[in-house]
Amino acid sequence: MKSSKVARRIAVVAAALAATAGLAFASGEVSGITADQALQKLMDGNTRYVESKMSATALCDATARGKLAKSQHPYAIILSCSDSRVPPEIIFDQSLGEVFVVRVAGNVADPLVLGSVEYAAEHLGSPLIMVLGHERCGAVTATVAGGKPEGNIGAIVKEIAPAAKKAKATCKGKAKEEIVECAVEINAKAVAAELPKKSKILAKEMKEGKIKIVAAKYDLDDGKVTLLK
Repeated sequence: MKSSKVARRIAVVAAALAATAGLAFASGEVSGITADQALQKLMDGNTRYVESKMSATALCDATARGKLAKSQHPYAIILSCSDSRVPPEIIFDQSLGEVFVVRVAGNVADPLVLGSVEYAAEHLGSPLIMVLGHERCGAVTATVAGGKPEGNIGAIVKEIAPAAKKAKATCKGKAKEEIVECAVEINAKAVAAELPKKSKILAKEMKEGKIKIVAAKYDLDDGKVTLLK
């Protein structure tokens, strides 16, 4: 009797997991677009933002909210800094349900951040991951300046430290502000490169051609996003 109850419970759990797994279609089958199309869509949105021709807010109404109440299929994952001046949904002119955003100071990728990125890539089928740094990043500036950070900020500084060290060597002799910008770019590119190295799930998705990972930088002055190579 007990064994049959256990079997039924296992069957229920298995069915629930199968339903969840059903969301993890091949890249593009859920979001409906490829990684390159997703990237173009983001950059087109940023152009509208820079030119003050934004249109996404008009789509954030009750109708849109209702359609998304029971499911989501974002076409891009954006790992960005927590800076209040860099909200991805706004700078890329995106509406509800279009981008899966993970924000943390310095746009670093610890296990918690990786878990969020993995979820969106594997279970929501988002084909594009963008690591977005930004001009005059406070976390990067503090790391370049050195010193002993207070509280848990030290964990963030530790993640950025390799990029700061490389920037000081690469941009040696330049002004502090230039070294910071160099570090911002190095950090964003390093985080993007490390994602599949730190995550077996992302490595598998990337090997199978299901995801594309890019790094970019946001300019606080003109609002433009530039892809980093």
